[in-house]
Amino acid sequence: MTTWWCESAWLDGPVDGVRVTEAGGVITAVEVADPGPGDRRLAGLVLPGLADAHSHAFHRALRGRTHDGGGSFWTWRRQMYAVAARLDPDQYLALARATYAELALAGVTCVGEFSYLHHPPGGGRYADPNTMSEALVHAAADAGVRLTLLDTCYLTGGLDGTPLDDVQQRFSDGDAEAWAARVAALAPRPGLRIGAAVHSVRAVPADQLATVAAAAQGRPLHVHLSEQPAENAAALAATGRTPTALLAEHGVLGPGTTAVHAVHLTADDIATLAATGTGVCACPSTEADLADGIGPFRRLADAGVPLCLGSDQHVRGDLLGEARALEEHQRLVSGERGRFTPAELVTALTAAGHRALGWPDAGRIAVGQRADLVAVRPHSVRTAGCAPGELPLVATAADVGTVVVGGRVVVEDGRHALGDVGALLAAAIGDLR
Repeated sequence: MTTWWCESAWLDGPVDGVRVTEAGGVITAVEVADPGPGDRRLAGLVLPGLADAHSHAFHRALRGRTHDGGGSFWTWRRQMYAVAARLDPDQYLALARATYAELALAGVTCVGEFSYLHHPPGGGRYADPNTMSEALVHAAADAGVRLTLLDTCYLTGGLDGTPLDDVQQRFSDGDAEAWAARVAALAPRPGLRIGAAVHSVRAVPADQLATVAAAAQGRPLHVHLSEQPAENAAALAATGRTPTALLAEHGVLGPGTTAVHAVHLTADDIATLAATGTGVCACPSTEADLADGIGPFRRLADAGVPLCLGSDQHVRGDLLGEARALEEHQRLVSGERGRFTPAELVTALTAAGHRALGWPDAGRIAVGQRADLVAVRPHSVRTAGCAPGELPLVATAADVGTVVVGGRVVVEDGRHALGDVGALLAAAIGDLR
């Protein structure tokens, strides 16, 4: 048993002087109290663990390269495919381990990895068809974070039936049934959830969607949705439906589903997501970096759609920054401030993200929840002079001092248990560049 005394802890909001008792990685008591002699003290504001609900770990190798030559989402995708074509299991492990450690330094205790890099280049098979997935599982364990592996079905090069190109061959299992059989062989274990994903309506034909949805029953199911206007136009041309309507027709949407991006939605799309109980994961730094646009996230929230947050292509390893950008982008399109309250932002960072990843027992500082604690420093040049309730609006990853995952200290005084994470990233990315 360990007791943690928090200078201030986020319960339903900031509360001063909170003792959190943990046993076996689970919170057994939360009480307002003075510090005791056996308590481990956490200075500043202690948040529940953050959940990064949408990660592509190998995209971390592209940070800083998006701006090169301008272009569009589609020209950026060529750079991304060039990296995807080169990764082998050992390189994938090294890069993902360092990327997840960077996220842990930022307060992330659980990652949702939207994974479609399954097979060797050219579309052959490893001796274990899940070799690349196992690299991600080991990477998360080494980095000290929980993982929801959102194993992704990817079958075609476009809504018009465009064949897969050479790089995309390694993403595909051939059909949805073969994909489901491979995923079924992945063994669950502590710290791991096996989820599923439809890459997009571009990559999974309409007649295969129901098979993916059926295989995902009882597990988190995620899908890229309407990130680009071109996706909407292609769906309308091929099917007469928006991507949202197409997914709804084939049973993909529902309370266990999270739509990622959801930038270019119609009013009917928003109503459909709300009616089906589907959640949405916003990735503001990626949506800005790739010039995707600004999603209707306030309108989605007002309609009752749960919102969570993801780092996606790892433009910055700063989920607190993603929450701040969610608010700032909505200010830009509305001309009004305070579009999301600090409490709404914290929920998106924590409980909503964990639920979307299949961990309803995480994301709150409460009895029965996993003992995930993130201490945010109150006296940095960014946070100095701010009250605890204001820290979610100003703090960055650099202000995270201590991170506890399931009762285990993974980050202390801003240093990860693995050591120099910057050096790990430089080595992993250097091999690819």
